[in-house]
Amino acid sequence: MRVIIAEDQAMLRGALSALLDLENDIEVVGQAENGRQAVQLIQEYSPDICILDIEMPEMTGLEVAEYLQDEQYSCRAVILTTFSRAGYFQRAMRAGAYGYLLKDSPIDELSRALRRVQSGGRAISPELSMAFWEPKNPLTEREREVLGLLATGLSVKEIAVQLFLSYGTVRNYVSELIQKLEAKNRIDAISIAEKMGWLE
Repeated sequence: MRVIIAEDQAMLRGALSALLDLENDIEVVGQAENGRQAVQLIQEYSPDICILDIEMPEMTGLEVAEYLQDEQYSCRAVILTTFSRAGYFQRAMRAGAYGYLLKDSPIDELSRALRRVQSGGRAISPELSMAFWEPKNPLTEREREVLGLLATGLSVKEIAVQLFLSYGTVRNYVSELIQKLEAKNRIDAISIAEKMGWLE
């Protein structure tokens, strides 16, 4: 199978490439240091699989996966990340990723996962299998927007100005999201949402 590795850490990218190239049935045909470069390599080489880190410059791994799905590329996305949060995992599944693996997995586990994906299956790190059962994000899009702005340090008044809403409306959003998250206060609500990956 022909594979592209998209990872912004050069040392890890090189190590992964060298280890996968030792496998008889895996050929690393390209390496990308950011998401946009990954898309260019996919267009150029038409690989079977693209291994994607989540947090990369230009385009994130999730954005590349969404692009592949939207444009109906035959290349299958496999996310390789340090993030085991349910929010990222669920977004990757929605983006059509065939695999979601953690970077601390052994290389033979990655090789087996790639073969499973190549044969049409899916590959998910065992540590993440329970993520299917984790609660879904209870916040509305507007509540996420308000909480995200709170997380940047804006006050309720500043958020009201930025979103063209009244002070009272924003205060109600804040009260509602604190209640939904069963948080003690705004800081606690931000902490809970970030931990669950619900601000992404």
